[in-house]
Amino acid sequence: MNRSIIHVDMDAFYASVEQRDNPSLKGKPVIIGGASDRGVVCAASYEARRYGVYSAMAGARAKKLCPKGIYLPVNMNKYKNTSKEIHKIFRRYSNTIEPISIDEAFLDITGKNPLKIAKEIKKDIKEEQGLTASIGISYNKFLAKLASDMEKPNGLTIIKKEEVIEVLKPLSVRKLWGVGPKMESELNKLGIYYIGDIQNYDPNVLISLFGKRGQEIYDFSHGIDNRPVEYNVLNQSIGEEETFKEDIDNIKYLIEYVENYSINLSNKLMAKGYLGKTITVKIKYNDFSVETRSISLNIPTDREKTIFKTSRYILCEKFNIDKPVRLIGLTISNLIYPEDPLQLSMKI
Repeated sequence: MNRSIIHVDMDAFYASVEQRDNPSLKGKPVIIGGASDRGVVCAASYEARRYGVYSAMAGARAKKLCPKGIYLPVNMNKYKNTSKEIHKIFRRYSNTIEPISIDEAFLDITGKNPLKIAKEIKKDIKEEQGLTASIGISYNKFLAKLASDMEKPNGLTIIKKEEVIEVLKPLSVRKLWGVGPKMESELNKLGIYYIGDIQNYDPNVLISLFGKRGQEIYDFSHGIDNRPVEYNVLNQSIGEEETFKEDIDNIKYLIEYVENYSINLSNKLMAKGYLGKTITVKIKYNDFSVETRSISLNIPTDREKTIFKTSRYILCEKFNIDKPVRLIGLTISNLIYPEDPLQLSMKI
């Protein structure tokens, strides 16, 4: 039996929740976070995105692009509560749900009518939560996620098996799952700019250059993705990092980034039902040297305050930052489920 997978992605989630709760904000450029010049944008409404504002952008940059933007503080409890209600809707239609973050998830609805269910989910979310979602439908996770991004906002897109090659061919290689700026640059050096280029490339060359990742991107370029939708698959770690357009030598600015990462990673932990034991801060300097420092907690956590307090301590006390910083990252590892037995330890 062919699988039926849908990917639900809420539209500009944080900003849309604020617009829902305050109708005077509808149609206006709403920006969550980034109110101070050293702050970082956490989310932006579609009205703000038209000005070029996006998440993880420095607040100072956002204000230059969108001087009339409405800046609001992050209200994580509100977003989490809304997310819980949306996930209750998901459970009406499938028992196999894989949360990706606070505002998106995969559902395996094999054997059911995917178009009917997608329409029902969109209807339920709109009527009960006053929000819109974009949904992608296909026979695997990669294509379903790709489809959900094709007609945002409030989209509903199906990618059928017989049209996969033609749909993928003109898309940038960045659309392939897991291809970031570094991998894109490496592929560009080979003359590979579009997914169609990979479709016609020798897979053995890709494998010799990139190992397992080479096989994966070749498979994805042909619409092959056999990963199941799994609710209780424990990732080894989750993390975020940002390479700055300009090197940073202000510790307060770096703290702002760590705070934003702490919020995002807390969301991801809660969405997946994980607790994290080890918190790691990574810094790459302008000379491309890299340093990492970690702390393993006695009590695993998913709380943003604990994550931020620990990561800020690591950043301020465990690093000797004596040159400009090119990149900062935050990772949480040694993930467990709350019901797992604890091994108490404290390693610094």
